[in-house]
Amino acid sequence: MPDIIHLLPEYLANQIAAGEVVQRPASVVKELLENAVDAGATQVQLIVKEAGKQLVQVVDNGAGMSPTDARMSLERHATSKIRSTEDLFRIRTLGFRGEALASIAAVAQVEIRTKQREHDTGTLLLVEGSQVTSQLPTACPDGTSIAVKNLFFNVPARRNFLKSNAVEMRHILDEFQHVALANPQIAFSLYQNELEVFGLPAGKLSQRVVALLGNGYKEQLAACEEVTHAIAVRGFVGKPESSKKSRGDQFFFVNNRFIRSAYLNHAVLAAYEGLLARDTHPFYVLFLELDPKSIDINVHPTKTEIKFEDEKTVYAVVRAAVKQSLGLHNIAPSLDFDGDVNFAPIRPLRAGKGTGLAPPAADDHLPPATAAARAASADGYRPDALAAAAAAATRAPGNAAGFSSFSADTRRDGYERGLPTRPTEQARRELEAFYRELGQPVRPDDFTDNATARSFEAAAPGDALAASSATTGGALGLAVPDAPPARPAPAREGGAGSRAVQVQQRYVLVPVKSGVLLIDQEAARERILYEQYRQELARAVGTSQTLLFPRTVTFSPADFAVLRELTEPLHALGFIFAEFGPHTIAVEAIPAGMPAQDEKELLESLIEQFRTTAGPLQLDQGEGLARALARRVAVGTAATRLPEAELNNLADRLFACQVPGYTPDGRKTLVLLDGQQLADFFRK
Repeated sequence: MPDIIHLLPEYLANQIAAGEVVQRPASVVKELLENAVDAGATQVQLIVKEAGKQLVQVVDNGAGMSPTDARMSLERHATSKIRSTEDLFRIRTLGFRGEALASIAAVAQVEIRTKQREHDTGTLLLVEGSQVTSQLPTACPDGTSIAVKNLFFNVPARRNFLKSNAVEMRHILDEFQHVALANPQIAFSLYQNELEVFGLPAGKLSQRVVALLGNGYKEQLAACEEVTHAIAVRGFVGKPESSKKSRGDQFFFVNNRFIRSAYLNHAVLAAYEGLLARDTHPFYVLFLELDPKSIDINVHPTKTEIKFEDEKTVYAVVRAAVKQSLGLHNIAPSLDFDGDVNFAPIRPLRAGKGTGLAPPAADDHLPPATAAARAASADGYRPDALAAAAAAATRAPGNAAGFSSFSADTRRDGYERGLPTRPTEQARRELEAFYRELGQPVRPDDFTDNATARSFEAAAPGDALAASSATTGGALGLAVPDAPPARPAPAREGGAGSRAVQVQQRYVLVPVKSGVLLIDQEAARERILYEQYRQELARAVGTSQTLLFPRTVTFSPADFAVLRELTEPLHALGFIFAEFGPHTIAVEAIPAGMPAQDEKELLESLIEQFRTTAGPLQLDQGEGLARALARRVAVGTAATRLPEAELNNLADRLFACQVPGYTPDGRKTLVLLDGQQLADFFRK
């Protein structure tokens, strides 16, 4: 049998290596920018055409290369950074493997112009598919210019796997940001299709952060610094109020090399514990300086993941540094030494029967109630009424009324108002339902106002429900679909006892013939909205509600690139906006039925949700956007108190969906407890 193992040709070996090093145009940008920084450049220019598919060019004023070095730089494993095994554990430079240029030259057409300061002329090299086609002396400025043209020209399959220009440009912007943030002492500029995107002069880190990420960070930066014998942590963290729905603006640098570390990110979040709103993420730019011997950076092809010799110490120092920074800037909560910690808030007291506190005959002695106070007192509660009455009795022991001194000087928290003298409409409906469940008639004497009770009894039993039905969908913001239900809902029991009941403003309890149906309000709404948005995307026609005044929203460059990618499907959903300056849009309309909220926060969270859903599953654009928007709107209106008619409508809408039992990402929307399961709860 003949021998079958043989050495691969050089060009094929380079193409295989390029599969690890060069994944997309952003990989070329990263390698070339890091080479420019290692060369000692003070000015670096990045030129991109067609999101790097046509051209990626990096021009620097660094040390340059001799003709021999320029030729050697294209060989595999040729480097000036290391010479021995010991050097591998003392790496301070960004590049050291000697594979980047060789891998890039294997899958692109490369032009290199380089000149050292002490030489009069430079060198021009033309390379195509690992083959040097020309090497000539040339006139050029000091430094190096490397132009990578027609990436993957000889590997069509790899080129076909590249994403749209907007997606590829977003990755390029990410790599540019990483290198520019790590080196504020170097001036950087970025040109896309001959238009300047960034012009960053050399300066301080704070200036670089604001120039890259926007003026919104100017007042939100808190300096962070902690130096120990093993590690030094420096940089900036954002104030909690500047937290965003997206995770984009979070940067770790170890020895000036950008890394990704979920472990260190957890350390930062631990320092922010109790300060962040739900589902928000803080901003931070943190630089860690360690002895190169205590880390291993040669564990990932792109060198964005490293291993620490003592992870726990690094975690503790990072957490302490961030927590100290938040405390120094008076961001972390502090104890209130003026308050009396011995008295806890007293449970709200209902004034009326059984309390011994009768409402006053007239409200003339009480100040007028504010709108917020009237809303808070709609259910007949007066918070801390017992404490206030006790304080009033102490001040005026001879006062028979007990409430005459209950005036503005005893209440300073917005609760100055009179007790309601008659029950609300909601209270009447609840009382009527209670007696019907007991099988007893409604007793008018249970109402404070007998005339009101008699008029309420005279009305038809379904009037209140019919009136409430007229507003169905108001709080939910759902448009009723034209399609018939895909599957029938479980048969409900007749009578008043079959009404849907809301539990903890999160769940809906619906009695059915076979038992009880428990619906997750948020998950059900997510499923309903998802199918509604999918229908709108399929029709490419969405209903919009126009804003009274267009609102301008500014994004980070990376988020703006994602937004440009999503422009067409967002318009199909009902968003209407136009570009209004660098990384800025003017929002003119949002989808109909969407609750009013901050457009910037909505779009930022939508971008973050889209990144999450479109990541590992590789969903199509419409599917990912429908999932992201449904999730965002459902979360934004969670824990909402709904009228009974809307609860019933929510259940009906859910069973009109094609897949009512699960959300788009596979979470349950409902649970059915049959009679046997209910009986088991009460059996020993």
